[in-house]
Amino acid sequence: MTTTPLLNVAGLVKHFPITGGFPIRRTVGAVQAVDGLDFTVAEGESLGLVGESGCGKSTTGRLITRLLEPSGGRITYRGQDITHASRKRLAPVRPEIQMIFQDPYASLNPRQTVGRIIAGPMEINGIDPPGGRERRVRELLDTVGLNPEHYNRFPHEFSGGQRQRIGVARALALRPKLIVADEPVSALDVSIQAQVVNLLQQLQRELGIAFVFIAHDLAVVRHFSQRVAVMYLGRIVEIADRDELYGAPRHPYTRALLSAVPATTLPDDTAPPPARIRLKGEVPSPVHPPSGCRFRTRCWKATDHCATTTPPLVRPEGSREGHLTACHYPEPLPPSRTGPPAPVRVPAAPRPSSS
Repeated sequence: MTTTPLLNVAGLVKHFPITGGFPIRRTVGAVQAVDGLDFTVAEGESLGLVGESGCGKSTTGRLITRLLEPSGGRITYRGQDITHASRKRLAPVRPEIQMIFQDPYASLNPRQTVGRIIAGPMEINGIDPPGGRERRVRELLDTVGLNPEHYNRFPHEFSGGQRQRIGVARALALRPKLIVADEPVSALDVSIQAQVVNLLQQLQRELGIAFVFIAHDLAVVRHFSQRVAVMYLGRIVEIADRDELYGAPRHPYTRALLSAVPATTLPDDTAPPPARIRLKGEVPSPVHPPSGCRFRTRCWKATDHCATTTPPLVRPEGSREGHLTACHYPEPLPPSRTGPPAPVRVPAAPRPSSS
């Protein structure tokens, strides 16, 4: 990996205004979808972005690709500030940053053939590859595991997994350096999810593409991503190497998420809590998020200090380099990280019911 990151996001903010009043419309509030994100993505790296629905993952992906205009912060791509770049300044960057959308049924134009859909980015950017666009499209269909003879078929003639492969081929058409995959397998059957994830991994290895992989399935993220960032209510609460995060989670929210993952889907070296943690209450409204730590209203470790002071995203004591956590009272390290190997563990007794 290079010392200069391919993508650098600093203090990224996106607030959607709420208007009200009649007859004069005025801004009465804002949905704080993304509120101060800091992370980097190196060339050829895959960064997983996980969290509950509504935490701002998809908004972050659209900000990175500049499909949405940021309210604040800075997005730097290959040393160039593209935060508020005009269409003319973005033109050379657009082909290098592509997106795979969540719904393979809604992201493809039903009135266009597969050939037209995949060739569309090349037509828009005025690219004429050697041998012509049709030859390039057929090569891309073969690359993603589809029959090149399907060039003239329409999207409704394909299954969900095949449609997502078409979306992958379209994203590859301009030879991108970075792909934002917004929950690319969540709308697919479980039997097809592994095929699409393995395809993306193969393309990453062969073409050296960097990925921002947005998902809520922690097992899929563990399989695909080298680093993982956990989001809650518009902020990153923990970010670390995948083995470090899954083996030694330090934020209570991360620990709660891992406790909900079926044990059969995680490797043996992952150390989730011995019993499932059931978070109380609902996710607060992004219009009026809690003061201080946003997770404090559902956290079993919260104190008055959590309500008055926002925890910084820093490396907690004992964690490895690059493991950052935004918590005043981070979770303790597992026994294997704090001293000599622990004795054989006896299954823990069931926790008494809180009801």
